[in-house]
Amino acid sequence: MLMGAKPARARVYQMAIENKANPRTLAVAVSILAAATIGYFGGRSAEFWKTSAGGVTTNAKAEGADSSSLVSGQVPAGSVDLSDSQLSSVKVEPVGEREFPIEKQAVGSIDFNEEVTLQVFTPYQGRIIGLFARLGDDVQKGQTLFTIDSPDLLQAESTVIAAAGVLQFTTRHLARLKDLYTTHAVSQKELEQAASEQQTAEGNLRAARDAVRIFGKTDAEIDRIIGERMADPRLVVLSPITGRITARNAAPGLFVQPGNAPAPYSISDLSTMWMVANVAETDSPAVRAGQELKVSAFPNRVFEAKITSVGAMVDPNTRRVSVRSEIEDPQHELRSGMYANFVIRTGDPVRSVAVPLAGVVRESDGTMTVWVTADRRRFTRRAVQIGAERDGYRQILDGLQVGELVATQGAVFLSSALITETR
Repeated sequence: MLMGAKPARARVYQMAIENKANPRTLAVAVSILAAATIGYFGGRSAEFWKTSAGGVTTNAKAEGADSSSLVSGQVPAGSVDLSDSQLSSVKVEPVGEREFPIEKQAVGSIDFNEEVTLQVFTPYQGRIIGLFARLGDDVQKGQTLFTIDSPDLLQAESTVIAAAGVLQFTTRHLARLKDLYTTHAVSQKELEQAASEQQTAEGNLRAARDAVRIFGKTDAEIDRIIGERMADPRLVVLSPITGRITARNAAPGLFVQPGNAPAPYSISDLSTMWMVANVAETDSPAVRAGQELKVSAFPNRVFEAKITSVGAMVDPNTRRVSVRSEIEDPQHELRSGMYANFVIRTGDPVRSVAVPLAGVVRESDGTMTVWVTADRRRFTRRAVQIGAERDGYRQILDGLQVGELVATQGAVFLSSALITETR
């Protein structure tokens, strides 16, 4: 029952009963009752408190929260009083300082290092007759990839067999003429002619052996071909580097030619990878070749890399600059096409006010806030300007001073309590 309004209400009810037949008198009575009620609540409107069932007390008009003291773009400050049972849900720590490096962030994609990626073509045309490596296999330098039936090799081996036969003939002929010359059965001219032919045959055999050697045949294999008088048209294509098969377009029976795309095999050395990223035009002046960066491709791994190339032009559509970096990956953990966040260090670290990530709350309007306390019981919301994030801490550029007490855990609980109790 409203104490101030009770006598007035009683009088109004009595007038209404005694003069119920008089509309004018009844209207006057209603006006008197409304004035009494407004007067009562008007005296109580200077302050508005709500107390929740759990014991959280909030003040929507805490000190510093009136409209004249608000900074443009900041949420109104508010305070929350916690009960003894609720204090265990909030951890309070003094504000300290930490070092934050000067960095730029972007998103890139992993790719093979093109400087150590090779397309393996056959040196001569032919039809593939055997495959010895599959996609994804790790191969060593000099390992057989595939073989082809090469008519060019067959021709070269036939030439070396013929050249060897000619050399044998000219050698025997020269030896016979030497014997005849001692008995004056042949002239010196005939002997010299035979010697010249034998020297020519030796030269032809050497050239023929070199031609076969170009196909990858060893001297032992060439000697065997000559000794057996049997050509082997099987051309063996070897891996030029140690790496992994990243593409295979070869198939048995496929006719291949030198330089005709696609290459039968592609091999990449995966000890280093590339990351290609597009950096915003506004950040490009701070990016230079030689700078180190971190690649967060795995949740618990950080890959060190170094920028090797910065694009010479800005993409007119995206207004971004292409940046390429080289990443050491000895364990072959990165994959081509993988997305990766990277951070470029563009300056020396700076020391700044820092708060644990759990102590910073993003409000519904995007404002970042923290909860400050002086007595570890009443917490006041305060808008802050944030900066970089590092090792679980958020850089605070403005809004906090070193030594102030803030809630480092339970900040979301405090914001929820303020929103709930002030509705």
